[in-house]
Amino acid sequence: MFVLFEEAGKYLGGRVLSEAEASAQVELDTGKRVKVKSANIVLRFEKPSPAELIAEARTLAAAMDLDLAWEFAPEGEFTFAELAAEYFTDKPSLAEQAAALFGLFEAPHYFRRAGKGRFKKAPAEIVQQALAAIEKKKVIQAQIAEWAGQLAEGVCPAPVREQLYKILFKPDKNAPEYKAVVDAARATQRPPLDLLERAGAIDSPYQFHWRRFLFENFPKGTGFPALAAPAIVDDLPVASGVQAFSIDDSQTTEIDDALSVQGLGTGTVTVGVHIAAPALALTPGSAIDNVARTRMSTVYMPGYKITMLPDEVVNTYTLLEGGDRPAVSLYARFDEATLELQGTETKLERVPIVANLRHDHLDTVVTQPWLEDAAFQSDNTPEAAARLRAPLSFLFRLAKQLKAQREVVRGKPENFNRPDYNFRLVGNDGNEPVGNEQVQIGTRQRGAPLDLIVSEAMILANSTWGAWLGELGVPGLYRSQASLAPGIKVRMGTRSLPHAGLGVKSYAWSTSPLRRYTDLVNQWQIIAAARHGKTAALAAPFKPKDADLFSILSGFDAAYATYNAYQGGMERFWTLKYLQQQGITELEATVIKDLPNGALVRAETLPLVFPVAGQQERGARLRVKLGEIDEIALDVSGTVLERLDTPKADAAAEEEGDEEEEVVAGPIAIAVDLNDSEAAPENTPA
Repeated sequence: MFVLFEEAGKYLGGRVLSEAEASAQVELDTGKRVKVKSANIVLRFEKPSPAELIAEARTLAAAMDLDLAWEFAPEGEFTFAELAAEYFTDKPSLAEQAAALFGLFEAPHYFRRAGKGRFKKAPAEIVQQALAAIEKKKVIQAQIAEWAGQLAEGVCPAPVREQLYKILFKPDKNAPEYKAVVDAARATQRPPLDLLERAGAIDSPYQFHWRRFLFENFPKGTGFPALAAPAIVDDLPVASGVQAFSIDDSQTTEIDDALSVQGLGTGTVTVGVHIAAPALALTPGSAIDNVARTRMSTVYMPGYKITMLPDEVVNTYTLLEGGDRPAVSLYARFDEATLELQGTETKLERVPIVANLRHDHLDTVVTQPWLEDAAFQSDNTPEAAARLRAPLSFLFRLAKQLKAQREVVRGKPENFNRPDYNFRLVGNDGNEPVGNEQVQIGTRQRGAPLDLIVSEAMILANSTWGAWLGELGVPGLYRSQASLAPGIKVRMGTRSLPHAGLGVKSYAWSTSPLRRYTDLVNQWQIIAAARHGKTAALAAPFKPKDADLFSILSGFDAAYATYNAYQGGMERFWTLKYLQQQGITELEATVIKDLPNGALVRAETLPLVFPVAGQQERGARLRVKLGEIDEIALDVSGTVLERLDTPKADAAAEEEGDEEEEVVAGPIAIAVDLNDSEAAPENTPA
């Protein structure tokens, strides 16, 4: 005997091997044996074979007029055999009964299931709605097929182009645009990204990276709402005797910090670190604060930036030369001879800014000999630098001392073996890049005098204020590192803890409130400390264990990592573009890491890390021939042409002190899944 039975939403047929009261052992055509509940058996028959019956029944079911079947169906519940008697003949054949079963089972918009082999007519209005939906689905399927065909032929339909980044990275897998890409990729057997690139969906590699970043991080665009910067209403005293100056790149508009030196020649020198004070005017929860908190930081990239605050707000609080600017000032007193720190003081005041010095105009002038020897002359020394030579010379002497003191705590010197690379897009002038600009890559050695002066002054301020907040019990946003042991990374938290990498007891970012939200938050806390002293914890905007502070920390950590990764990716893009523009096909590089079947190398004259084939000794210098550049994947690899040296025993040690990971290309992670069941063809037969 054969039976037709339901199993997991499908109807199967097989031969009965044995049967008990509540179940039967059935052998399928495949030879597989299954246990079937008696209640799931809907037909019993001697012939034909189950395969023949199912094939004939499906042919009949496909030809059924479901509208007519619905009209003929009895009111109330009925069996498939009863419908077969109404639709086919009063004595339906076995195949006609099975056809009625399949037709009813696979038309839920006409017939509702009421049990095994039992059904009930759907209400007329439900049928009409379902039929309309089916018709709409057919139209959509036809549209998907049309778009998929166009993509396969190398043409990108406008709707797919408009949804490109959503399709690739945050898709609605039921959307027709997404399904068209999946269908076309399957049909052509091409990866979706390659398919779309060949179809012209991607305007240019640069625009691909830029639009993807905006889609994921600035979905509403980079513009700001109309916001007026509130005035600072505090009656701030003007800093007496202070002549402050800033040191930044020419492209910097958010001038957060300035320095001053008083008391040269008196035995006690007071160094001022003056930080722009937007927190004196902005309040947590205000409209401008909400904008800053949403962005968390300025986003930097070669030739362009997305600021954390609107230009109008930045211009209100930036430390522009030529006036008295509101500032939070840290004054540190040093013995002029020994450079021993004698004490610090924090003030809220207006600071006269006499100069905005620029690295790119001074790096070749303000050199170590110029700073250490008053008789040393340099050609074309700008007037502002000449006027500030004595303060700059003292600050350089102090910076070297502060660095040496930190290195004692750190336990080893800080290494500045690699230069900082500067990117300039010719003719860009700060406008949004197109992606085909001529790029120039310059270098500035890490630890150059002006860099050292600024960095040590900022470390002094951030560590002093961080420790001060900790002493007063005022929470802040800190960066800490438990040790320099391998794998121990810098972390952010709300407690004052040591930073082993810097060699300081505490470190709270506080010196860039116009471009980092953590610094703005910490400035609110520092202002409370300056105003209220020992009772500051009661008056500060953020209290100990404040849930909002933890939320800010988490949000900043995520955003800052994303922005840094994008900056690294864009620097890599422009480095690859530079190789193409200069016709560079070979590079000298140093092996920095072993890879499976190869090695990772760092170019010696460009900010580029890339893989080469073949095992190489770490620290070895190589001449490498570059392969094909992929601007979408930001990928290039190399082939070793020759070994340039025999590495020394200690040459394999990697540089220390960098918090950032190396930016190395990898496959673009997209969300288009060609195996996703969501994208499977509709109405697959059971």
